Amino acid sequence: MAAISEYQERRSEPSGCAARSRQFWRTYCLPVLFVLCGCVLLASMASGPTSVSFTSLGRWFASLFGGEALSLRDHVVLFDIRMPRTLLGALIGAALGVSGAMMQGLFRNPLADPGLIGVSAGSSLAAVAAIVLAGYLPAAIASLVGTYLLPLSAFAGGLVTTLILYKVSTRGGETSIATMLLAGIALGALTGAVTGLLIFKSDDSQLRDFTFWSMGSLGAATWQRVWSILPFILALLVAMPFLSRGLNALLLGEAEAFHMGYDTQKLKRILIVVVAAATGAAVSAAGAIGFVGIVVPHLLRLLIGPDHRLLLPGCALLGASLLVAADMVSRSIVAPAELPIGIIMAVIGAPVFLSILLGRRSLISL
Repeated sequence: MAAISEYQERRSEPSGCAARSRQFWRTYCLPVLFVLCGCVLLASMASGPTSVSFTSLGRWFASLFGGEALSLRDHVVLFDIRMPRTLLGALIGAALGVSGAMMQGLFRNPLADPGLIGVSAGSSLAAVAAIVLAGYLPAAIASLVGTYLLPLSAFAGGLVTTLILYKVSTRGGETSIATMLLAGIALGALTGAVTGLLIFKSDDSQLRDFTFWSMGSLGAATWQRVWSILPFILALLVAMPFLSRGLNALLLGEAEAFHMGYDTQKLKRILIVVVAAATGAAVSAAGAIGFVGIVVPHLLRLLIGPDHRLLLPGCALLGASLLVAADMVSRSIVAPAELPIGIIMAVIGAPVFLSILLGRRSLISL
């Protein structure tokens, strides 16, 4: 497996100063991103309309180990409001970043992203259906699934959409990027139409919630939401080390990966399931947030290359940092109101996506 990574690195290796820069980032990327993520998380918990200083934040951590307790106000602000919101944003950012990198490795193209090719739309449809139709479920089923109804539904919607997309765009082991993008547009339009029908049947309060939720927001973050999506995203993060070598092999082609001893069909099924689970959980908790899955892997590939052993954990850290930072901007740019985080990510992600398209026009020629 080391030979695979070395071969891939030689194919994409720059020269001169660029080569030294890439080697530097390969060595120090994860420690730098880990420190960056920690700083962003602390800044998020310390910032907001209610003044809570870093000193108060330090006292709160000290109180966990028997130090002086915080005032009731600071404890409520930090523990009940800001901490679940920050952790939820970090989990969703990590899930979307890693899911984007995995989908790009699966399709062997940097334009693949759960939000752009319809996977998030499928998850959104299933989540909206769960909200609108939950009252029609038998009481026994509703009590059995409990708080996991929304993430389970979104997971199922994302899984079905991903399977359809893969079947449509892949022939003979080769994935057509043009077919993938066009199929994603068609699936997104179809799921959007059905979602609109469900919203049409909802009441005024549900309609207002759907409108704000469709633009993406962490405003409704609670500890209950954190716990409800945690198993799905932990499954993705735990699977990363085991899937990274297989993704490296897939970069060479499915036939080559098969001859190297990988069960490519099994690997693809696992990738589809974990991506659908993570994307569905993210959509169920915060709504549709686009472009994280394409911006984060693209930026990291420029720094460290295509090796998924570094790329996947790097995407988790950078995705968490980016989404939490975007949430801080959304809370402060129109304070005391709150701008949907999906708008912030669209402003960041759309120019990056256009730059990728301009640099890879040959990939989408019809």
